[in-house]
Amino acid sequence: MIDSHCHLDFTTFADDLASVLQRSREQGVKHFLIPGTTEQGWQRQLQLHKDLPDVDIAFGLHPYFAQTMTASAFDTLSHYVAKHHRQLVAIGEAGLDATVETPMKTQQDRLEQQLTLAAEYHLPIILHHRKTHHLLIEMIKHTRFSQGGVIHAFSGSKQVANTYIDEGFKLGVGGTITYDRANKTRATLAQAPIEALLLETDSPDMPLAGFQGQRNTPQQLPRIAHELATLRGCPIEQVIEQTSRNYRQLFQRQ
Repeated sequence: MIDSHCHLDFTTFADDLASVLQRSREQGVKHFLIPGTTEQGWQRQLQLHKDLPDVDIAFGLHPYFAQTMTASAFDTLSHYVAKHHRQLVAIGEAGLDATVETPMKTQQDRLEQQLTLAAEYHLPIILHHRKTHHLLIEMIKHTRFSQGGVIHAFSGSKQVANTYIDEGFKLGVGGTITYDRANKTRATLAQAPIEALLLETDSPDMPLAGFQGQRNTPQQLPRIAHELATLRGCPIEQVIEQTSRNYRQLFQRQ
């Protein structure tokens, strides 16, 4: 199994990351992708990538953090990517979030810059969404972005899912599907082409049903895989094999 989205650079893992990784590997999680959010995080990611052969990294500016939505922050990102792009599998976590205070126009400017940066280095992009599907799709089409990527923590309708897939994106499947109330997303992911799906935990966030209030870790990935297999009525081995193949294809990790 591959956890395609886990923030192992966050300080909540500073004291016990080695044991978290060991327990996750024992559960069958063999590879991890750490998306970037801030400059401080990129520095930690570089060290983790150097130390751990089963860790991939991406650099990006997350809209949740106001300090990343400045022009100077993007200049810094450009510098980091120019210097380290051979160590990256993607740009991101970028995106648009309608629940934060940063003006949407500012978020859109930073996202457009990151899409352009990803295209320049022929890298896919990892996209965050929150009440912004229509704006994300509009931006992808406006920039004619063709490198593909992943819609992190996808939730939404079959129509929205198909639009992303048609634009070359995979859908990140996380703990949301373990909640009965997520009926629309569960139904969408039960029917979406399995070739378009990736597994993810979003650790330390997005705890699964029954684990609310607890730190999430990649150890939970088998539960997500099991739930997806149940929804789709297929063997869990098929989910694990195909999502791992999808990851390697998207991020060129053959």
